[in-house]
Amino acid sequence: MNTFSIRKLIALPILGLALAGAALAADIQTTPAENARLDDFSVGKKAMEAKKWSEAASSFSKVVAQNPKNADAYNYLGYSNRWLGKYDEAFAAYDKALALDPKHRGALEYSGIAYLKTGKKAQAEAQLAKLQTICSSCEETTDLAKAIAAAK
Repeated sequence: MNTFSIRKLIALPILGLALAGAALAADIQTTPAENARLDDFSVGKKAMEAKKWSEAASSFSKVVAQNPKNADAYNYLGYSNRWLGKYDEAFAAYDKALALDPKHRGALEYSGIAYLKTGKKAQAEAQLAKLQTICSSCEETTDLAKAIAAAK
């Protein structure tokens, strides 16, 4: 075997390990398809649809305990807590979702609504400004803009 062939034999496993590590490091957020396969995420979504906010919050708390990098679960945890009137917990969850994904449209919209509900209109407008830079015609942007306009 020549030197070139030996180098290739050594390099391939090392390259494979490097690529696998990069893929794992890049996995900071769960995709909607992956969330659909999580039992607690599905239970939480069904509880939200039924407006069972405590059950939803409990389910999403389990999801983030198992996967602390799941921005979607933190967003829904915030949403559920907002409906329970637990604004401190809601803001903490929204903040975590946005730390994981600063462009999370749902967390920006829902935190904006929470700011309105707690009399913090300027913060709601700041969330709207962020949404407008991300997607000016998205549903989240339109919904938050309507809520702010209605709060005037």
